[in-house]
Amino acid sequence: MKLSKKAEYALRALVAMGREREGTNFSIQDLARGEGIPLKFLEQILLALKNGGLLKSKRGVGGGYQLVTRPERITLGEVVALFDGPFDPLPGAEHVALSEMFADLRDQVARWFGDHTIAQIIEKERSRETVSFEI
Repeated sequence: MKLSKKAEYALRALVAMGREREGTNFSIQDLARGEGIPLKFLEQILLALKNGGLLKSKRGVGGGYQLVTRPERITLGEVVALFDGPFDPLPGAEHVALSEMFADLRDQVARWFGDHTIAQIIEKERSRETVSFEI
C-alpha cells in the first residue's frame, strides 16, 4: 500500500494546522511555503478537506482556512479515505480463501488508521523535539 501525494500532503497540512492554537486562520501561501507543498496542488487539497468537513474557509482580509475538527478527532483513516478511497488490497478476488485472508488485512489496516489521529503525529513531533539529557 502506498499513499498518494495528495493524501500525504493533506496529512502534512493538517498537522501544520493542528500545531497552532485553535481558531487560527491559515493562508494557502503560508501553508504551501511552510510545508513545501506546491501551491496549486495545495489549493485542490484544502478544497477537498473543506468539502470533507475538516476545514472551513473565510474570504477577505485575515481570511484563509481553519480547522473545523480538533486534531484529536481527525483520524488518519478519514483523511486517507478522502483522497485514496477505502483500503482494499484485493478488490473483486474470486479465490475465496485468498479473499478472506486479504479481508482480514483490510480490516486490520482500517482499525489502525481509525485508531491514529493528527494529534498523535503532533505529539510524536513534540516528543522528538524535547530530548532530555538529564542523568
